[in-house]
Amino acid sequence: MATRELKVQNVKCGGCASAIQTGLKDMAGIDSVEVDVASGTVTLEGNSLPANEALAAKLAELGYPIAG
Repeated sequence: MATRELKVQNVKCGGCASAIQTGLKDMAGIDSVEVDVASGTVTLEGNSLPANEALAAKLAELGYPIAG
């Protein structure tokens, strides 16, 4: 199982974390999504994680663009 960690913007509360988890969990290849509100870090696990470009596009659509 692969793991990927992304730093995202605008994560301010549990509602933000829930929106990210719900939005990303529906993407093919993602088995689990963990969000650390304090650090703005999203950790993904799955056997076939989507490309960074697809993840960045989905996060931006949800209102949480990748930082940096």
